[in-house]
Amino acid sequence: MDKDKTTEKYIEAIGRRKTSTARVRILESSKANFVVNEKDAKEYFKTEGERRLILDPMVKGLPTGSGKKWSVEVHVKGGGVHSQAEAIRHGLSRALAIFNPETRGSLKDLGFLKRDPRAKERRKFGLKKARKAPQWSKR
Repeated sequence: MDKDKTTEKYIEAIGRRKTSTARVRILESSKANFVVNEKDAKEYFKTEGERRLILDPMVKGLPTGSGKKWSVEVHVKGGGVHSQAEAIRHGLSRALAIFNPETRGSLKDLGFLKRDPRAKERRKFGLKKARKAPQWSKR
């Protein structure tokens, strides 16, 4: 008999970057799979760099030879594709740190547990952009 999805024990964490928010759920499974917004991660993230970015916590953060396979389900919204990938990395790192507190140190050293606070600065009144002023003329 198949296990019901509600009875399986998963760990959930939130990751953020700029205006992107990712809700990441991980659970141990016999087969590794990565689903982002009901699509396969390879289908959702077109470039190899973004795919590598979302897998970094499992590749670099976990001890070598751990042999664990994870089923990862992500719901991400807001921002651009690269920002979403970084939000997923943040959420996945948090979830792995909750599951195994021993991995927290290595994830922290890699900087995956820190939320990147950089965001676009707002435009100010009287300026063309956030800091760019109109051209000054003497007369």
